[in-house]
Order: sequence, then C-alpha cells, then structure tokens
Amino acid sequence: MFFRARSVWEPKRNDRKVRLYSANFPNAGVTETSLDELVPLEKAGWAGYPKGVIWAFDQRGYTVENGFDMVIYGDIPAGAGLSSSASLEVLTGFVLRSLFGEEGSRIASVTNEELALIGQQSENEYNGMHCGIMDQFASAMGKEGNAIFLDTNTMQFEYAPIELDGMKLMITNTNKKHSLVDSEYNLRREQCRRALKDLQTKLPVKTLGDLSIGEFEANKLLITDEVCRKRAKHAVYENQRTIRAVAALKAGDIVTFGKLMNESHVSLRDDYETSCREADILAEEAWKIPGVLGSRITGGGFGGCTVSIVKDEAADEFKEKIGAVYLKKVGYPASFYMLQIGSGPREFTKEK
Repeated sequence: MFFRARSVWEPKRNDRKVRLYSANFPNAGVTETSLDELVPLEKAGWAGYPKGVIWAFDQRGYTVENGFDMVIYGDIPAGAGLSSSASLEVLTGFVLRSLFGEEGSRIASVTNEELALIGQQSENEYNGMHCGIMDQFASAMGKEGNAIFLDTNTMQFEYAPIELDGMKLMITNTNKKHSLVDSEYNLRREQCRRALKDLQTKLPVKTLGDLSIGEFEANKLLITDEVCRKRAKHAVYENQRTIRAVAALKAGDIVTFGKLMNESHVSLRDDYETSCREADILAEEAWKIPGVLGSRITGGGFGGCTVSIVKDEAADEFKEKIGAVYLKKVGYPASFYMLQIGSGPREFTKEK
C-alpha cells in the first residue's frame, strides 16, 4: 500500500477538507469529506477505512486539525482475504502521524502498536466489522523474515524466524470475492462468546485460549449448543497449534510447521466452518503435491486465498496442477502470487 501527498511542499491543506482518491478504484473518483463530518458506519466504500482511522484518532484524543489530500495505490487484491483493509488503516494512521506529528505533539507519540489498535477500533466502531487485532498488528509490527506470535489478550508478542531456504511462500487466490462485514464472521465471534459463557458456569476461565485441549475435552459438554461446541473446539485446538507452530519455527522445523498449517485448514473447514468449497479445493489439491509442505486458507475465510509453503523445484508443478484442477472444478481460474515477509510501514524519500 502506497501513499502520495498532493504536493511535495504542501502535504497538508489550510482548511478542514479531506480528499481521498484510490488508483485501485478510479471510477469512484475523489471522495471529499470534512473533519467535521465523519460519522461512524456511514456507507463510504473503500474510503470508509481511512475516514474511520481519522475518526478513531480523534476518539483517542489525537485530534487532526487540518485536512489533507491523499492518493492511494495498493498491490494487495481487494476482497481476497489478504487484509487490504487493515493495511490501508495502518497506512492512514502512519500518514497522519507523519503529517501532523510535529515534535512534542500528542500525535507524534503514537506508536506502531497503537496504530494497529486504532485501525482495529476504526474497523469495529466505524465500519461495523468486529474483527480482532491480528491483521492490523501484522501490518503495523511486521518484521522481515519473521512471523509474529501475539497474545491478543495481553498484547504481548515475540518474533519467530521463518527460514525458507529452498522454499517459497505462495498465495493462491480463489478469486471468490468476500466481505467479512457481510459474512458470518461476526456470528462466529458470538458463538464463541456463548460457548465461553457455558464453560464459565464451572471453569474460572476468561477466554477459550485459557483452556488446554485436555481441559476442553473434559468439560466440552457444558456447552449446550452443538454448533457453539464446534466453534469452541476450533478456538482451543487452534490456540495450541499456534503454540506448537512457534516452537517448530524456533527449531527451524518447517516440516512440522507445514503439517500444523494443514491441520488448521481442516479445523477451519470442519469445526469453525469459515472455509469454502473453492479454498478447500486449493488446499486439498496442494496437499497432493509432494513438494508442498503445508497449505491452508488465510484471512477471515468465506472466500479469499490460501497460503502454501512450496519447495522451489515444485513451484511450477504447484501452479500448473492446481490451476488446471481448479479451473475444471470451479469454472474460472485461480491466481497465484509469490511473496516475501516484509516489515511494517515506512516512508520512502526520493533522493535529489
């Protein structure tokens, strides 16, 4: 995601207008608003994300006094489950800090970690999507060549190196558009909340993540609704998979890490039920290729993409075989992207 100010010498406006333009949605034209007109949950399309961040800044006492013009271009496919909205939120916060964070001002004190929290608040309260913090945190706090192990309850985190010598990270896009606001994502959160409430009738736990697998299995019948029980099972088992995955990465054991990816997809498919037929085809076909160490759906589900770890020598076979099967079964092509793990937001300056 990239931002360009309207002028090298005049990055800010002298009035309170905010004008937004996305090169990804040229037909939408310029969205113009005022710092005095930001209203939560207004239907603003893509522009709702940067507008929500400006609103969330103000809610936290980081008041933006002047308007600005912003042109945005992103190379993350929209609606692909790759967190384009989270990256835009973090970018907008980074831009606000850069433009209005004069030395000694409150805005100058905003950390990258708080940029993530601001992005989450804007999505939750302004755009009506009750997402967690992971996507915004990854965009704000990413570290090249590393995964992030984040406890979303305490916000404690650490980095775990991903050593992919002789391997590639491959994204395969189902090209099935999704919108988490319109999907059952919020329902899944509510089902987990109900499951936790049932468990709390006997167990002193604050979150599903507090449970070991053994504790869950011994007490799962406290959850009276069978569907909620399945959702809780995914949450508990996935939390333990994550802990094991970090240990595998620290040991340089990509094979085990890949197996845990596969297990995660199965759980998302069967217990949490946030996968879809298209993503299942991609993952299941990937598992058949010997050079694939792991493959699973990524993002909030209900469409979007899979992420796979593929040996270099199997990359062409991966695209050819999966592409052919997917086209035959679904009727339209998948898209493939190779990626690298990068760092968080930063400013590029053009040398004179």
